[in-house]
This record gives sequence, structure tokens and C-alpha cells, in this order.
Amino acid sequence: MTLQKNVHTFHIPVMGLAFTIDSPMRVAQYGIDSVISIMDDDLIEKMTAFYAEKFKQPYEEISQKVDDFRAKRITNYLNLLDTVVTQKFEAFKLELIEKITQLEDFIAILPTTSELKIKLEHLIDSGKNNMMELKTILDHHFAPGSIDVNIMTKIDKDNFSDDEQLPLIYNDAHAALRGFVNSITNSSVVFSAGMNPRLYSYMETFDAFYPNANGQFQKKIILKVSDFRSAMIQGNFLAKKGLWVSEYRIESGLNCGGHAFATDGFLLGPILEEFKNKKEELIQSAYSLFTNALASKNKIVPNEPPILKITVQGGVGTAEEHQFLLDYYQVDAVGWGSPFLLVPEATSVDIETRKLLAEAKEEDLYLSNISPLGVPFNTIKGTTNDFFKSQRIASGKAGSSCPKKYLALSKEYKKEGSCTASKKHQDKKIEELELKRNSISFEAYIKEYNSITEKSCLCVGLANASHIELGIPIKGQAQGVVVCPGPNIAYFSREFSLKEMIQHIYGKKEIENHTERPNMFVKELGLYVSYFLNQINQTLEITPQQIKKWETFKANLLNGIEYYKSVFQEDNSKIQNDITKLESQLNKLEFNTISI
Repeated sequence: MTLQKNVHTFHIPVMGLAFTIDSPMRVAQYGIDSVISIMDDDLIEKMTAFYAEKFKQPYEEISQKVDDFRAKRITNYLNLLDTVVTQKFEAFKLELIEKITQLEDFIAILPTTSELKIKLEHLIDSGKNNMMELKTILDHHFAPGSIDVNIMTKIDKDNFSDDEQLPLIYNDAHAALRGFVNSITNSSVVFSAGMNPRLYSYMETFDAFYPNANGQFQKKIILKVSDFRSAMIQGNFLAKKGLWVSEYRIESGLNCGGHAFATDGFLLGPILEEFKNKKEELIQSAYSLFTNALASKNKIVPNEPPILKITVQGGVGTAEEHQFLLDYYQVDAVGWGSPFLLVPEATSVDIETRKLLAEAKEEDLYLSNISPLGVPFNTIKGTTNDFFKSQRIASGKAGSSCPKKYLALSKEYKKEGSCTASKKHQDKKIEELELKRNSISFEAYIKEYNSITEKSCLCVGLANASHIELGIPIKGQAQGVVVCPGPNIAYFSREFSLKEMIQHIYGKKEIENHTERPNMFVKELGLYVSYFLNQINQTLEITPQQIKKWETFKANLLNGIEYYKSVFQEDNSKIQNDITKLESQLNKLEFNTISI
């Protein structure tokens, strides 16, 4: 195994389409890993043009008329990122060697446990001004942050040419995967939103995902999962193909940004406990299948299991929570997402949206139904997208022009698919609703009308922030910006420098007064209780099967509460009091007495 050079214990997860689209360009030189979405090749092509000009790199446009344009655009952008990050990293290393103040500032943003930090401090304390020794330390213990990519497995639309469906490999997610594999980056692909067997099988065709003679991978696989069972199933599925999952990225079901995939009442703490206790089982189960598959394919078989990391993200907001996750659950790293939306040095967000995020309170953040995927989506009140969407609805022109069609996944009206946020789709749904208007109540009509028109064009809305921030012209219908922070953003109230945020993460500088902020586990529990009550209140017909599901959900939450009582029994009274209040709320629920 090669030396691990991760100097930081946090990473920046993918956020939207645009918010982390160029984060590696901004932070990788400091050794910070970040994840970009590669679902929007149109945005990616614009980023390639913008940054090629900025960093004086060659650029040749890839239009949609070019064969396999989607994959080629992604490859070009990742290659550009890799080239620029390498240049910036080498330049930064040179600054560290030549300027003592720069070196001291860098040491100040490293975690206390970092071997690099320890060696650098020892060198300075020794009084030696040995530039060669400093260079040797940096060469051996410091590497740029990883340029990781995210593919949402559900976004795998069939594509057509002159009404003829193209082969499977030209589906959106398949093409994105190919674009990543063909790039020069030595990094990871993060799969989110569940399992896509066809896409996973497609990975088998690429040598980059198989180990070399040293047991290393050119391209690594990361799975975003919500529980241990899902990790075991997906990990073994891939292992049977000779594919190794290098990291399981556990995300809170509700206390996260973007799409929220709620569990059946299973809470983050107990989930992490299971991963901690069964990590070796996860490794050995996959390793056995992995080696058998590699042998059957005449591939190199490592004589020991490759590295497998467990990381976690979703709602973490204090240094104490960060360190607790590292120490108690023994995770390898922690994802910090939403707070970095307030760090201009790290993310791509326009001024107006960043101001909205900074001023957001708990009541401004909500779990919406605006996503065309039909999955609950965390967002915030008062976005510019809300403004333009409301204007269209008020003028009787609901729906988006749908220029990109990445979410055109509904086959209800045509084989090519349509997006439920598009004007054409909504016009048809409203037309159908009008036909039954006289046979339903006014309340039912309004409810259904709102459910049709509330869908937002995420393809454009989640990409516009970069256009606005970087001054790239926006063509077509005005959509404004959709932003998807987690509830945690409510506890951060201004813009921060990158140094401030990192020092906050490592407990060196508290950038907010978090005395009234709920603990991240308590916050998630509260979100689940609210989600549960909302599900109950929205149910029109209560069946014995429904009651059974609710009883299971309630039991899982109560089991989680008992677990937290044990974990935090010696903790402050605030956590205990908050847990007790939520437990009391749950215990009052009697489903058989709810009137239908």
C-alpha cells in the first residue's frame, strides 16, 4: 500500500450542480478533497472555456454535434482541473519552502493529529532553516486534494438521435462515467441515490477500476449509503464483478443538503455504531468475492484487502461534533457541506444567494417537493427561482422551457421522456386536472394544481449560481437560482474565509456562538419526528398495513433514542432534555385512535 497523504480530516461533498463545480480549482492545492457533479455537461463545457482562458490553457469547443460530446466534455474539464490543480499545488509548495509566514499560516490550518503538521512544527522548533529537508517533508507527506466526481445513479436518461434510441452507453450516467474514466485524474467517483445495476455492470468494462500490481486503483469507487445493509448489498454486488468499494460515505437521511432519502426511522448514531462494529465483516465479505472475481477474469489479485474507508456527512457544525465522529465512531473523515456555501474561496455561489443563506433561520429551511425526481428536496424560502416560478404560475404559464432535459425521466407522455417541471408536461397535467374539476372539491383541486406547478427546473436553477458569480451569460428563460442547503446552514450567519472555516472545524477558532444550536444527532432526531408527523397528517386513508409501517418507524426512532441516552449519559443536560422532549412527543402517538 502506498503512503496515505490525506492531511485533512474533512472533505467538501458535492453540492448542487454548480456550487462545488470548481471547488478543486479553489481548494485542492491545500490538500482538501472535494466533489464535483458531472451531470451537467453544458455547465461543464462553459467552465472549461472560462478556466482555460483564465489559466491560459488550450481550449477547443465540443458542441453537441460531436459524437459522444457528453463524455468528451467531462473528460476535457477533468483534465483541465487536474492540470491547473497540479500547477497551483506545485506553486503553493514552493511558497511554503520560500516564505516562512506562508508556512506558518499553512500549519495553522492543519489538524493537530496531522503527521505533516507534527513534522513541520518539529522542523521549525529545531531552528534549522533547511529548505531541502522541508521540501522532502512536503514531497513525502503532502499531496493535492482529490478531484472526486459525483454521479446520481437515477440520472441515467435514455438518449435519442432522430427518434432512434441510442445504445445504453450513451445514457446520461453511463456517458458521465466514461468521461470520468477517460480523464487523467487519479480520483474517485461517488455514486449517490441508490443502486443502478446497469451502470455498475458498465464499470466492469474499464481497467481503471481494477487493482494494479501494487494493489492500487487509478480510479476508485465511493458509495454514498444510508445504512449498513445497503453498503453490504451494494459492496458485495460490485465485489462479485471484481470491483472494490474504497469508501462508504454515510449520509444523514434528513439532516443533509439536496435530495433527502429518509430511512425507516433509523438514526445516524446507531447506523454509525453498526458500521464501526461490523467494518471488518464488510471488508472480509467483499474481499472473498472480490478475489474470486478477479481470478476468474485473470486480473491481478491483491494478497490483502485494499483500503476501505468509512466517512460521514450531514449536519455536522462544531469542532466537538467533528472530533466526536472521528474518535467515537472511528470514521476516516467527515464531510462539511452547507457551511462551505458561505466560503467564497471554496464554492461557487452568487452574492444574492450567499446573502440569503447567511440570513437564513431555522424556519426558512424546509423539505420541499420541488424536485422533478419526486424525492424530498432540502431548500430555502426566498430564492430567485421561487420568484420567477411564481410569476409564471400567476400569469397562467406554469412550467419551465426545459432546455437541458437531464431530468426528462417521465415516460408518461412520450418515449423520449419529459421532465415534470417542464411547461409541456405541466400543461398536459393541468389539462387533465381541468377535465375533472367539477367532480372534485375545490380544496382537492388546489392541492393537485399546486403539486403539479411546484416542481422547479433544477437543471438550470442549480447551475445558475456559477454563471452569475463568474459573469457567464445566461441564455433562455429566466429561472433564477435554486439552492439546496441542509438545515445546518441556519447556524452560520455570515461569509467566512477559508482559514476561518477550517480553524472552526478543528476547534482553533469558534466562528459562531453555537450555545443554542442543537447537537447534530438531536437535530436529525427532531427532523425525523417532524417528518413522521407530517407523513401521518398527510395520509388520507389509514390501513392496517399503514399502521404497521408507522409502528415500525416509531419503534426504530425510540430505539435510537435509547441508544442516544446511553451514548450521551454523561453529557450536558441540554442534549438529554432535548431527547426527552422528542421521546415524549413520540410516545403520545396512538395510531389506532387517529380519525380517518
